[in-house]
Order: sequence, then structure tokens, then C-alpha cells
Amino acid sequence: SLGLPNFVLYPWKRQSNGLVRVKRDWIIPPIRVLENSKQVPEDLVQIKSDKIFTGEVIYKLEGPGVDQEPKNLFEIDDKTGVIRSKQPLDREKYSSFTLKAFALSPSGERLENPTTIEIVVLDQNDNRPTFTQNQFIGAVSEFSVPGTSVMSVSATDADDSMTDNAVLSYSIIGQESIPANAVTKTMFGINNQTGAIYTRDVGLDREVVKSFRLKLQVADMSGMGLTSEGVAIIHVSDINNHAPQFNPNMVSLRTSIGRVNVTDRDDRGTGNWRAKYSIAKGDPHGSFAISTDNVTNQGILTVVKPLDYEAQPEYNLILTVENLNALSNKAPNNPVSSATVVITVGNENEAPRFREDPIRIVVPESVVPGTVLKRNIAYDPDYSELRWDITRDPEKWLDINRETGDISVKRAFNIRSPHIRNNIYNAIVKVTDAGGVSSSASLAITLKETNDFPPQLFPLSGTVCREAERMTSELILTAVDEDRPPHAEPFTFELPDDLSINWTIIQVNETHAVLQPLVEMEAGEYTVTVLVSDSGSPTLSAYAQVNVTVCPCDSFGDCKSDAAAILGSSVGISLIALIIIMASIALLLLLLLLAVAVSTCRRRHHIKKGTGLLVGESEDDIRDNVLNYDEQGGGEEDENAFNIDLLWNPHDAPPTPGSFCPVSSIPRGKQPLRRDAPHNLPSPTYPRRPPADPTDIEDYINDGLEAADQDPNVPPYDTALIYDYEGEGSLAGSLSSIASGSSDGDQDYDYLNDWGPRFKKLANMYDPR
Repeated sequence: SLGLPNFVLYPWKRQSNGLVRVKRDWIIPPIRVLENSKQVPEDLVQIKSDKIFTGEVIYKLEGPGVDQEPKNLFEIDDKTGVIRSKQPLDREKYSSFTLKAFALSPSGERLENPTTIEIVVLDQNDNRPTFTQNQFIGAVSEFSVPGTSVMSVSATDADDSMTDNAVLSYSIIGQESIPANAVTKTMFGINNQTGAIYTRDVGLDREVVKSFRLKLQVADMSGMGLTSEGVAIIHVSDINNHAPQFNPNMVSLRTSIGRVNVTDRDDRGTGNWRAKYSIAKGDPHGSFAISTDNVTNQGILTVVKPLDYEAQPEYNLILTVENLNALSNKAPNNPVSSATVVITVGNENEAPRFREDPIRIVVPESVVPGTVLKRNIAYDPDYSELRWDITRDPEKWLDINRETGDISVKRAFNIRSPHIRNNIYNAIVKVTDAGGVSSSASLAITLKETNDFPPQLFPLSGTVCREAERMTSELILTAVDEDRPPHAEPFTFELPDDLSINWTIIQVNETHAVLQPLVEMEAGEYTVTVLVSDSGSPTLSAYAQVNVTVCPCDSFGDCKSDAAAILGSSVGISLIALIIIMASIALLLLLLLLAVAVSTCRRRHHIKKGTGLLVGESEDDIRDNVLNYDEQGGGEEDENAFNIDLLWNPHDAPPTPGSFCPVSSIPRGKQPLRRDAPHNLPSPTYPRRPPADPTDIEDYINDGLEAADQDPNVPPYDTALIYDYEGEGSLAGSLSSIASGSSDGDQDYDYLNDWGPRFKKLANMYDPR
């Protein structure tokens, strides 16, 4: 049963046939209690069971506010069932309580099911509204139109939001401008329900007022209840309504590289204030640049490319300035500010300048000395005189004109020099002006390979084995060329037509060929002339004589000795007979040498006196008496020998015959060979007899010179020929015995002075003075 203090509600009813439980499908309304009530303890409700009990009924109460936190807020009279509040309630802490009531027997037995009691605390306007921030910060752009939203403020109230106790109303109760009194009219309004602040008048100018301080008030009960105050700070933000302007005294400025100044009334440090400079005119080559100092907003003018006084001594730059941010449409429509800056370039003695560095030259390696390789390689900006030097030239191949700077070849290049890398020869050229200022540049000369050397055959001797009347081997030939590809291999090997009958040469690969006989050859020594050519442009060729030995060979391919060949033949021969044959051969050789020596001595004659110069007693040409010796000169103690190396040119007068003779057995490789003709070819006929009249000596020499020019077997010009002493007792006598029929005193030797410098020594010996 549930009831108020003045009445009792019974959840059960009695019928005639006994106690009948009433269905409890209805809801007991909540019990409403006003917060902050000062009438405590206060009876709230009485509960009572409608059952008839023979014994005592005890009532108990459980739940928050009784035996659960918060405790001791409510109690129940265990005999009467009256529920009371023990102390004032605070709705802001606990807005309701749900309790359970029990009917128990003295023994603690439940007599009824528990009943739920709902207690609701009624709100009182006991809390002031409070702003959510101590100070609200907002901003509004200058020159904003009325009605522009600025910011919103908010407040809270702890009272019941479902009552008027929490209905808030906002208002602005004060306005202050910063600077003070800059603006006196009311510039802002506020929505009393939402707290939105907006502009309500025109005239917001950041250059006049920086910010506003608004005093706010909020009240509950729709503005009629409790109140609180707050503060809102509104800053006036800048818009780009002022373009930067150059200072009036900078409209025409003569300055060295430095800074330029502008003024801007917009907010300092913002993009509306920061200046952006540019060079509008006067710098077509981009020699200057201008940037902004972020702290001072000055323009910093700098040089980004070298300036040339001789090219342009003065620059007239037109500078313009704008803001970093775009100009507002509320700004005055003024033209972009500009200023003229005149920059004067100071003159300095500049170093000479090379037209290229490195200086690249490409020439053939065979370029002749004296050839000019490069001209006009540098110039001086100050137009002063220059002096030229080559400071690095390890091979001393180059020369430079100290006045003009023309680089020429001093000595022939050698592409095989260790100072050449990848066919490039490096040098350094230095140029100095009249003021002593110098500069250097590297010189890179690329040498192109040319065909300078003909190939040389190798080997120049070899053996071809002959076994049982059949040729069993051949001679492998190759060639070497001092040139490099593509002027070296592949080589071409050929035989002259007159030798191709008995011999043939077969190309094996690009560098080797095989020389072999075409017919059966007798054992012996053979000389085969081979023409070898390279693949250069132009092609160079060289003849070489190959000494081929055809002989029987042993198992190793080496020639057998005569004795071994005879012993190894099928025809037997005794040892005594072999010794007799060898001794006979030696005796014959000795007799032959003696006969040659005696014949030579008999053919020498003295020169007849009175018959003119170079006229001897014999009608034979004394040049036929020249003997060839294998002697290479006397030893260090051979003081009587006349071993002389004469530099003889066929275009000069021939040496006097009779006293010296060329050595025919000079080892191969020492005696120079002509490269333009094969060897051992027929020579032209030389003049056999000297003229009887000394005045014809010039014709005699010219005839010999012409014959030498046509002789393919003579050495090339300016070739060192080696002459050996023939011994004592020559029938031709010495040079002092050359005379006419008259005596030495009667002979006139003045004509020797007319024969040139080679006869000067002889003329001095017979000078009568």
C-alpha cells in the first residue's frame, strides 16, 4: 500500500471469500521534493500493507540516500511506515532517488513484495550562469560592413535546463577601443539568445583603431534572473588597402649596390605589409637581382652576373614594388610605385680572357715545324698590350709568338711520347697584360695518326728444308710497323714478277705470310726480294731482301752440316776421302784469296805528272780499283787508320777516289736503304774517265750527280756513309801527289777555292801564301 501522510493507499483489497491480491499493474507517481528545503526532517509519504496480520509488522527502506551513498538523506518509521527527509537536498548533485520499501515480520520474514518509491528533487534557481571562457578573443577585418559576424560567446547554467532557471540571455554592457577613445560609437552587437557578436556600424579602420574590449553579461530566467559578466577582445585585422610606396627622395637615386626603402601603412610583418620588388627595365641580361629583407622590408639589390665596364659603364634600373598579398578591392586605385636606380660600374684592370679553355687543337702527327696551330686565342677587356708565354710544354714541341699569341709547331710531334695520353698532348698557355695581370689556359692538342713509317719485314733470313728432292718446309714472314692502326696491319706481301717464277708468297692472315719455292731448289743460299705494304692512307711499302737457305734438315728442322749430309746419304764414303776433300776445298780458297790480292795491287797506278788533275798513268778508271772490306775500322790503337764517317750527299761533289772506299759489308740495319726503290736493281752508267782539262771538272761532277740521282741503289740524301782505310802503299798515292805535269811550285791551285767549302781544306794546304 502507498499513501501520502494524510491518507493510505492499499495495493491489496479484501473480499468475502478472504484476502485477494490486487494486480499491481499501475504505476505509483513520483514523490516531488523541493531542493534546499529548510523544513527538515520532513514527512514525505507513508506506506502501509492492507493485509491482516496477527503479529507485528515492521517497515524497512533501502536504496541511495538510505543505506547507499549518499547515506542518511532519508529514513522510515519502522512501525508507521512514514518516510522522511533528514536534510536539505541539492538537485544539482542528485536530481532523483529510487528506494525500495519492505513489510517484514518480527522474525524478518517478508510479508509483502517490496514496493518501489521514486523521489524527484524539484529545481530552484540557485545557480548563476557562467561564461565558458574568462576572455573571448576574436578578429574582424577592417572596413567590414555592418552585420559582419565577428565571433560567438557562450555560457552555462547548472540549474535544470528544462526550466526557466537555465534560459540564458546575452548582452554587451560596455565597449572600449584600443587606442582609448579612438572610436566612441557602438561598433558591435550581440544576439541575446545565441551569443553571436556582429558589427553594427561602419568605420573599422586598422590604421585608426587596433582592437576593442567588450564587457559582456549573461542572465538566466531569460534575462530576469541571476547574472554574470565576461570579456571579449576583438582585434581589427588588416586588409591590403595600402600599396607600398618608394620614398620620394628615391625616385632618382645614384647608388652602389645596396638597399632601397619603401613605406606601407598596412599591418607590419604581414603579407599585406611585406614588399615584393622587381626590376622592370634596364637589365636586359639579368645582371642584377633584388630581394626583400623580411625584417626591415627593404629591397636588397645585388649583382648576379659579372659586370663589364668596357661593355656598359652605367645601368639605369627601374624598380617596382608590390605587396606579397594581392591588393584589396577597397584600396585606392593608384598605379604601382616605381623608382629609378642609376648604377655606375667602376673600372678595374681585368685579367685577359681566353676565348676557350681548354684550347682544343686537332692536327696530324706529321705536321711540319713552323705550322701555325692557333691564332687569336685570347683578348684583353681593357684593350692593353698582351705578352704570351707557354708555361708548360714538356716535349718543347710548341712555340708562341710573344706579341701576337700565335701558337706554332717548333719541333715535329712524336705520338709515342710518354706525355701523350689518348693521343692528346697537354700544355699551358699564359697571357699577361700591361698591368701585370695574367691568366692561363690549358692547351689540348689532339694528334691524328698518320702513315709515317713503312712496314719492315721480319725475319730477313731463314731456312727451307729440302728432303729427298722434295721441299718439306717454308719460311714464315711477318712485318712490324711503327705506326698505329689503321696505318699498320693488315699487311700485304708480294714478290717482284721476276721472282714469282721460282718462289711464291702466300698470305696467312693480316700480319703473316709464307714464303716457299714453286720448283725444286738446289741446296744453297738464295736472296728473295719481298715487297711488304701497310694499310695506311697513303699506303707505304718497303722492299726487303730475305736470305733463304735451302738445305737438308735434321729432325729438329735445322740444317745439317755437309759432313752430316754426306754421311747421311745413301752413297757411302770413307773418312780418309772426306778429309782429303775438305783439305782441298780449304787450299783452293786460300789460293783464290792470294790471287785476288795480287791482282788488286797490280791495278794501282801513280798519277802522271803534267797531264792535269785526276789524270793517272793508267787509262782505267781508278774507281774500279776500290776494294770492299769487311773491316769496320781499326781498334783504339790503330792510329794509322783513317776511319772517317763522311756525310755525303749525292748532290755534292763525289769524294776523291783512291784513298777511301765504302765498306760493302756493313751489317744490315746500319747502312741506310732507300725506301722508294727496290735493292740490287741495275744502276745507271757513271762517267768512266775524268776530264783531261781541269776546267771540265764541273761537267764531270754534274754527270756523276745525275747518275746518282737515277741510281735506285744509292742511299738517300744526307746519309752518313762509312769509309774505311784501304791500307798503305796505294798506287794512286796520296792527295798530295795529285798534280799536273808541272812541279808543285809551278802548279796553280787557286781553282780549288772555286770548288766549294768541301775543297777549302785542300786549297789551304796548297796555298802558296
